[in-house]
This record gives sequence, C-alpha cells and structure tokens, in this order.
Amino acid sequence: MSDNFQQLAELLPQLGNGVLVTLQLTLGGAVLALFIAFTLGFGSRARTRWARVPSRVVVEFFRGTSLVVQIFWMYYVLPLPPFYIELDPLACGIIALGLNYGAYASEVVRGSINSVAKGQWEAAVALDLGPVHRMRRVIMPQAWPLMIPMFTNLLIQLVKGSALAAYISLQDLNFFTGELRQRTSDTIFSFTIGLLCYFAVAYLLTLGMNALEVRAKNRLGAGPSLREVLRLAPAQTRADVGAGTPAPMVTSQLPPTPKGGGRDE
Repeated sequence: MSDNFQQLAELLPQLGNGVLVTLQLTLGGAVLALFIAFTLGFGSRARTRWARVPSRVVVEFFRGTSLVVQIFWMYYVLPLPPFYIELDPLACGIIALGLNYGAYASEVVRGSINSVAKGQWEAAVALDLGPVHRMRRVIMPQAWPLMIPMFTNLLIQLVKGSALAAYISLQDLNFFTGELRQRTSDTIFSFTIGLLCYFAVAYLLTLGMNALEVRAKNRLGAGPSLREVLRLAPAQTRADVGAGTPAPMVTSQLPPTPKGGGRDE
C-alpha cells in the first residue's frame, strides 16, 4: 500500500493537470449549456412556428442521441469531407457537453417559466410592461430560484459526463485514473482515488450552487440571506424576540347576556 501512495505522490502533477482539464470541461460546458438552455427554452415557448419548431427539433435531437456518439462524431467526423472542420479536443468536449446538457436544461427553463403563477403574468400586463421588461423584472426573478436546484443536478451530471473526454486524448481525471492504475497495478486503489477526486469536484460545485440558490431566494424574501446562513451564531427569529419576558395573561371578554336571554327561573 505504501508503494501505491508513493506512485500517487509522483503523479501529483498529472493529477493537478487532470483536475484543471476536468474543470475547464465542466465550466466551459456549463456556460455554453446555460446559453443554449435559455435560447432553446425561450424558443420552445415562442408563439411563432419558425422559432418554436426548430427549438423543439434541436432539443429532442440532442436529448435523444448518446453523448459518447456526439463527442466521437464531432472529433472524428467533422474533419472529414464535406465538413473539413477540425476541432481541438478541449473545444470538442466543451461543445459536445454544452449541446447535450443545454438541451436538457432548456426544459428546466421552459418548465420553470411556465410554473410562475398566472396572476403574476396578468399583473405584469396590467402594469403595461413590455414583453422584455415583463420577463426581466417580474417572471425571471421568480422562475430563477426554481431553476437552480435542477441546474445543480445537471451540473453534477456534466462533471461526470466530462470523463468521456478521455476517449479523445484529453488528460482529465479519468485519464489520470487510468495512468495511476497502470503504475500501481492496483485497480481498487486507483479507481477509489478517482472516485474521491470526482466527488470533491462535484461537492465544491454543489456548495457554490447552493449558495446561489440561497441568494436568489433571499432576494424574493423567501429565505435567509447568505450571510445569515454562513454566520456562526444562529439568526434571531421573531419567536426569539421577547422570549425572556412572560407573556401577558389573556382574559376572555364575553359579550353581556341580554336581558331575558338567560334561563327561565
């Protein structure tokens, strides 16, 4: 076992490079997926067919095809005629991850916007807000907190999906795990280290998304602020105010019984 840790120490520079490549794939794919999600999400809600139909076709295509095949197609097929488009492996991985998970996230955008109460839409129309201001000032501030938990799940899926980029010669965490396995000849040790590394990256991203969710909900007055969540002392609630003083005794005041309304004597 000591030899395994010695080999791990020697491969630490490769581990750092693998983590960096995984983060580049994850963050680059997430930014592209977010842009695609809002583009296709709004397009799927459009009233005109020229915007709605293409959006639905793109969403269903990238949701209905394998991410592995998409990566291989972009890396091996695009350089061939008639395309002649040769992508860098990192760019290929980012584009494939962004398109695939952006298609899933577009349904999150569409569903969250549709779940905003109808009265909010009617109130925005009554205030004579245009479509852009209506969406930016009334609808999106309420839909955004609904999107974040589902975006968090997709982000974690994207982290794990980035491991497929090792098949197009990218030296990410998955590639590092294979190298460690070859050096140590210990499958259990190598893949355990890989699992822990992926878990650490995913957990840190989850904490960041949770902080974003807390901030979004606090802006709507639906929860504590991020400062209150992170503070060491518990936040004072209304129930704590005046807890040291005894509550005044409440006496019931019944209305007087009208004359002749009592029991006959």
